[in-house]
Amino acid sequence: MVTVLTAGHVNWDVTLRIDRLPVADGEATIRSQRQSGGGSAANVAATLAGLEVDTGLIGSVGDDDSGLLARHELEEAGVSLDGVRIVDGANTAVKYLLVEDGGEVAVLGNDGVNEAVTPADLEPDCIRAANHVHLTSQRPDTAAEIASIASAGDLTVSFDPGRRLGDRDYGEALSRSDVIFVNDREAETVLEDEYIGSDFNDRIVVVKHGADGAEVHTPNGSYVHPGFEIDSVDTAGAGDAFAAGFIATAITGAWPDDGGFDVERALEYANACGALTASREGARSVPSAAEVESFLTERY
Repeated sequence: MVTVLTAGHVNWDVTLRIDRLPVADGEATIRSQRQSGGGSAANVAATLAGLEVDTGLIGSVGDDDSGLLARHELEEAGVSLDGVRIVDGANTAVKYLLVEDGGEVAVLGNDGVNEAVTPADLEPDCIRAANHVHLTSQRPDTAAEIASIASAGDLTVSFDPGRRLGDRDYGEALSRSDVIFVNDREAETVLEDEYIGSDFNDRIVVVKHGADGAEVHTPNGSYVHPGFEIDSVDTAGAGDAFAAGFIATAITGAWPDDGGFDVERALEYANACGALTASREGARSVPSAAEVESFLTERY
């Protein structure tokens, strides 16, 4: 049985380190190239496994070489792939990450079959066997069905809808989420949503500010952490690592009621996970629990 079940995209990433992000009619120099697994759901799952949390994944890949590599890497990380669908004759989603010298990232890619999981493909018993479900960008109807099954089984649900939040109707999944992760650009969209509002009476909203830390709004108040000063190498996956760190800390208490766990500790730990990931190359540069504790000890 897994403790946390993540659901969403499973990609294969090709990371190109470049001297600068090109402008229209411009050109940039490729300094290096590397490949590794990616996709927000897969990144969170791998980070949770690195933080010693039993983790499973719902997603889909093709039966091509990229899908094989992505699955192998996740299995090596210790993630259960019982919920991963392999689509015959299809291509796994491949993303090209352009990373400039300051660590900022631009993404090019195709969706492949990373949204092949439909509501009909879900196994409710497997979902209800977890303690917590974390949703990421995926088909809105699938996200809604997973959230519905989890809520009916009294599981807590978190949701990080990602870049497509403004383009997709995630209303039902958002309404069933106990904890919502957004960045600065996405926060306004969420707080204006009829399913959420801005009073935080019945949920937790975590707003990620990148290098400037994050803030958490809860039914009992708001908390801020300024983040950690680091030499940023690659910010890809840092937000996913942040979410994993917050979840790993929060599930030890009676969340989403912030009276049952230390919200400030969860926020601090999450920022440490994001900082460690941003200080290394690749979205899948997973920090271990020992590394996170050492990082925090050195700063206090």
